[in-house]
Amino acid sequence: MLNSRNWLYAAIVAAGGFAGGLTAMQFAPGDALAAHHHGVRILTAEEFELVDKNGDRRASLQVTSRGMADLMMFDGEGNDRAEFRVARDGGSSLEFFDTNGNQRIVVGETPPGRNGIAIYDKSGRQLATLSVAADNQANLTLYDANSGRARAGLGVSTSGEPALVLFDQQGR
Repeated sequence: MLNSRNWLYAAIVAAGGFAGGLTAMQFAPGDALAAHHHGVRILTAEEFELVDKNGDRRASLQVTSRGMADLMMFDGEGNDRAEFRVARDGGSSLEFFDTNGNQRIVVGETPPGRNGIAIYDKSGRQLATLSVAADNQANLTLYDANSGRARAGLGVSTSGEPALVLFDQQGR
């Protein structure tokens, strides 16, 4: 009888140990279990936000309702300061903004092959552009800071022919 009681105690201890171990593995995985998991390989979301240690938004990555992938970066005050965008058709741009939110510089490319840089003043008025077309025509245009009209243009055609154009206050 003593011998069968020892077997009963041993069986109860073994069953309790098994149940406790199973419970611990299920609800509190240890280092050994964590070592078997590798980092997440794909994370899917409609928008990602990067915050600083205070929880303030510093960057956002999203696809807009028009299908444009947009990475926006913000300064410590929450102002949009830079954006990298890729449109559904493949056109892309890198834009920089001042502290007031005004666009100051844009570097871009369009699917037909036009590449360029545009520079704006503090009120958002275009001051200068430099662009190159798919057929390698290049041009530089300078704008009047007051009227916004083109005042001077310098270009080189595909064949290498240079051109210089000057406009008056009325754009003629």
